[in-house]
Parts: sequence; structure tokens; C-alpha cells
Amino acid sequence: MTPRERVLIALKRKGKPDRVPFEMSWGAFTPGLMKIYQKNMKTDLPPEECFDFDTRSVNLNPTNLKSDFSQYFNSQIPANTIFDEWGAGRFIGNYEHFTHLKFHPLASATTVQAIEDYHWPDVTADYRFEGLGEKVAHYQQRGYAVTGELAVTIFETAWALRGMENLLLDFLIKPEIAHAICEQITHLRMIQARKYAQIGVDILRLGDDVASQQGPLFSIEIYRRFIKERTCKIIQAAKKINPEILIFMHSDGKVEDFIDEYLDIGVDIVNPVQPECNDLEKIEAQYHDKISFWGGIGTQTTMPFGTPAEVKQEVTRIKNLLGKNGGLLLAPTHLLEPEVPWENVIAFIEAAKNSWYDSPAKNI
Repeated sequence: MTPRERVLIALKRKGKPDRVPFEMSWGAFTPGLMKIYQKNMKTDLPPEECFDFDTRSVNLNPTNLKSDFSQYFNSQIPANTIFDEWGAGRFIGNYEHFTHLKFHPLASATTVQAIEDYHWPDVTADYRFEGLGEKVAHYQQRGYAVTGELAVTIFETAWALRGMENLLLDFLIKPEIAHAICEQITHLRMIQARKYAQIGVDILRLGDDVASQQGPLFSIEIYRRFIKERTCKIIQAAKKINPEILIFMHSDGKVEDFIDEYLDIGVDIVNPVQPECNDLEKIEAQYHDKISFWGGIGTQTTMPFGTPAEVKQEVTRIKNLLGKNGGLLLAPTHLLEPEVPWENVIAFIEAAKNSWYDSPAKNI
């Protein structure tokens, strides 16, 4: 069975593949752990090639625009500020890959017109997708399932532009501003979704962190009013091109209250189902025949603080709980931090590669 067959059988819930598919989430390692990986594995290959994940991913080519966002800020911009192509400015943190998001270019916008006139990025330009179709075909010919990356889909991009506090207030007292920002982002995301579907990705990976570890960041009604139907439009844009494309939705935190909302709009896969803050038994019992799971291995508990034996035990537990009938792709719930012992990384890989539904001999 090829990795692509394994992934699609599992995530389409067409039964049990030979074993549970796996990967390591969102780039696999932080920079510190990447150095440990290179030292221990003695390779320049990316982790997905070295460890032979069941998936590969494609993302937009870098922008050619040289945008100046200083006009959107009244205060002096420190020299060490890094702006992304959307115009959000960050300080480099003092630990690993972390940054502090400080500058929000739409924070002072007071009219819908100002939002419509904003310097929106060229994320839909043809050159941003140049060569991606060939890359998708190459990965699929090698036997891998391919994901197209479209995370921080609406909400996270909106609050990066407006500021979290401002956007949450807009939801309540300036809804026209919140609608305008979300609508502009949705328009761009719909075009991107169509293009990802056209180049043939198997899975479109969307994502918005709408929950903390205690519960939703805002009411379900707010989600429905500003985010849900717009996310549905993005999904429909992709599925109109390719009805078979699988839709992956990421949200960190306690997402139990959102799964019904995701089902309403055509989500096929929920990620990362953090075991630290979700009732996995309850979720499995209620949704195992309706939605697939991607993740499940805790990066706040098992991966950094378990023993290698405990990592392997947790892989088996999650396989037997969330993936007992298929419907699971094993992965850590986020990228792995440098405090994760290297022995635990290897234990996860070994356990995932041996997560057979029957004995390996029966799958040769």
C-alpha cells in the first residue's frame, strides 16, 4: 500500500489501511531541535524525507512585492521589526522561533473604505503558484498524499491585521469593520483554494485558532456570524473544482464545541485534537463516523515529559481510541520544541511506523 493510498483510505474513512498514516506537524521541529536532528541523523534531508512521512506539502512561492507598511503606523518602528506580506509587524523573540506580534496595520482603520483600500498582498498571483502543480504531481507519482497549506485562514489573519482586542471589540460594537476585514481575506482565500484544487492537492489544510485550552475564544454565535459561512465559501470554492479534495481544519485548544460547526461546512479532518484539553473518548464516541482526526500525541505532556516507552504506549492508545476503525493520521499536536528528548522523537517514529492494524506480514 502506498502512503497516499494509506492516507486517503484512512481520512476518507473507507476502512482500515495497512497501518495508521503519520507525519510530524507544522515543519516538525523548532530550530533548536532541527540542529539536534541534523546532528543525530547526519543528514541534510528534511525530516519528511529522512523519516518517510506519509504526506508531503506545498505552499505559496515567496512574494516579489517590496511593500512599505510604515504609512499605517504613527509610532516609530524599531529596526528589528519584521513585517509579513500582510503588513503585521513582529519582534524576534529571545527563544527559538517565537516572535512578539506588536504592529497591526489596520488597528486605526475607522471605515470600511479604508479597509478596502488597504495594501492587500498578492497571495492569489499566478507566479505564487508557479511550479506547484509539477511538485504535487511529483510527490503523488512517488506515492505520497499532498497537502496544500492555507492555515491562519480568516480569524488569525484578521486579528494580526487589526489586533486581537480590537477585533474582538469589533465583533460586538463595530461589526461593519470586522465584516469588511474578514470579507477581504475570504475573497483572497477563495481564489487560493481554487488554485490549490486545480493543481491537484489531496488535502487543503485550513486553520484558525478559535479556542483556548479552556474553551472557545468567543461565542459560537460570533463564530457563525463572522467566520463560519466565510470558511464555508472557501471550502466550497475548492470542492467545486475537485469534489474529492479533503478539507483539514486546525485549531489549537479545546475545540469540542466547534466540531458540529465544522461538519456543517464540509470539514473532513479536525486537527490537532490536543489530549491535554479535549475529551478524546467523548469526541471519538460522538464523531468517529463523521469526521477524521489528525494528531492526538500531546506536545505539552507525552512528547517532552514521557519516557520513550510512554511515547510508544501513547501512540498505541491513540491508534486504538481515535483510529480503531481508520479515520486517523498520527502526529504530534504541534511542532516539537527543543525540550523534547531525541529518544522520544525516535520512539514516536518507530511506534507510528509499526502501528499496523494486522501483523506486518499480512500487509506485504
